[in-house]
Parts: sequence; structure tokens; C-alpha cells
Amino acid sequence: MADTSALDPEDRKIVTLARSARARNGVPEGAAVRDETGRTYVAGTVALDSLKLSALRTAVAMAVASGATSLEAAAVVTEAEAASVEDLAAVRDLGGAETPVLVAGFDGVVRLMVSAG
Repeated sequence: MADTSALDPEDRKIVTLARSARARNGVPEGAAVRDETGRTYVAGTVALDSLKLSALRTAVAMAVASGATSLEAAAVVTEAEAASVEDLAAVRDLGGAETPVLVAGFDGVVRLMVSAG
């Protein structure tokens, strides 16, 4: 999926937010999720000695901590070709198996869109 302009504007927004989080914080990945009310949660990779979380799992955790009960969509900006099994599981736990997960490169171009299930 090379044409990011073909994305729904709200999906394009979470890709842009994920890309910004990665660049702003100088971390390997940035992610954003949109909850059932349209609120977005943006995060970068967490790499402490005692705590390691991917950007996507951090964004899901932020949504849960803020009271979200479901997700509409998720996006991750990464050099990886796909979202990890653990990342997909976190999105599925909150959003369900059909929640779309967009995987984009550092340039913001979506390379892959899969369901969390």
C-alpha cells in the first residue's frame, strides 16, 4: 500500500502522529492508537533497564490507563516489515481481532495493513 493518500483521513492522522513521536523522541519506533471515542494515544519505544516496551504496546497501555474500552485502529512506524506478534496481541486484547493495524516506514508510507486477529 504505497499510496498513503488513499487512507481514511483519521488513519492518515495516526500514521502522522506515530511518525512524529518517533522523530521527536529519537526512538526506534513510534505508534498511535485511536479509541472508540476518537481519542488518540501516541507513544514511542520505552527502553529502560527495568522496562522494555514497543511503541505500539506503550500506546495501547496509555489508552487502557486513560479509560479506553476499545480501539478503532492502530499504527506503528518502524523499520520492521510487520508488527510483532506481541504488538498484535495487545491491540487485539483491547480492540478485538478485526482492529486494523497499519505498519509504516520512517517516511510514513504504509507498507502493510493487517487485522490484529
